[in-house]
Amino acid sequence: MELRQLRYFLVVADELHFGRAAERLHITQPPLTVAVKGLERELGVQLFDRTTRRVTLTAAGQAFKDRIQSAVADLDDAAGDVADVAAGKSGKIRVGFVSSASYTTVPEAIRAFRQRRPRIDLVLHPLTSGEQIEQLLDGNLDLGLIRDPGDVPGLNLELLSTEDLVVVLPETHRLAAAKEVRPEDLEGEPMILFPYRLMPGFVARVLRLFESLPTPPVVVQQAIHQETVLGLVAAGLGVSVLPESVQRFQMPGVTTRRFVNRPQTELHVARAFGRSPAVDEFVRCLRGETPE
Repeated sequence: MELRQLRYFLVVADELHFGRAAERLHITQPPLTVAVKGLERELGVQLFDRTTRRVTLTAAGQAFKDRIQSAVADLDDAAGDVADVAAGKSGKIRVGFVSSASYTTVPEAIRAFRQRRPRIDLVLHPLTSGEQIEQLLDGNLDLGLIRDPGDVPGLNLELLSTEDLVVVLPETHRLAAAKEVRPEDLEGEPMILFPYRLMPGFVARVLRLFESLPTPPVVVQQAIHQETVLGLVAAGLGVSVLPESVQRFQMPGVTTRRFVNRPQTELHVARAFGRSPAVDEFVRCLRGETPE
C-alpha cells in the first residue's frame, strides 16, 4: 500500500467523480483508476460503487476514508514540518552565552531573530566559556558565545567583537581617582577572577597582563558570574579585570578605569562543524546583518 494510492483514494472519495479527481490531481484518469483498483485488491474490499451515472462510497469505503483521512493529513503535516526544520523556518536552537554578552550582543540579536524566525524556539543558556565548549562538543548546544577561546579542535570559531579590558575597583580604592591604570599599579593587589577551568582563555589573558611584575596580583576569590564579581569588589574584597561592557551594569560602590596599554578581550561565536540554516540566521543576527 503506497501513500500515493491513499491520497488518490481520498481525492476520489471527496469528488465522487474520477474525472474531476484526476483533474484535481493533475493526472489522467486511467492511472487514477488503476491505482484505486490496486488499492481495492490489496485491501480485499470494494471501496466505491460505480455506475455510468455516479460514483458512491461503499460502507467499507466510508469506514476506510474515516480511518485514514487524519493519518494522511498528519503525514503531510509531518513532511511539511520536516521541510521547514531543514530550511531553518521552524524547530529549536540551543544557544549558550557568557554573561558579558548579555549586555551587548545578545539582546538585539534575539529581537531580530524572533522577528525573522518566529516559529523557531530559541533556548538560551547562560554558561561560562568552558561549560559551553564542553556542551558544544557533546552536542548539547547548537551555538555558543565564548570569550578568548584560543583554538578548540572540533569547533568552528568566528570572531564576533573585541572590547577593552578595564580594571574594576571599589570606589574608595586608592586608584579610583586615577584617569588610567598601568598593570604595575596593581602589583600585589588582592584580585577576584573567574575559575580558570570555566573561563580558561579569559583568565589566561588577564594573568598575562601581570606576568612581568615581581609581585603579580593575588587571586583571593573566584566567582562564576560577572554580577557576583562586581558584588565582591563592591564589598572591598579585591579588584578585578573585566570586559568594558561591564560598565553598563550599574553596581553601587564600584568604579572602572581603563588600562594605559588598552588590552583587549575577544568574543567568539562557536559552533560544531556542519550546516544549520537556523543557526546561520542567528549568527547573521549576531553580526547585525540583514536577512538573506
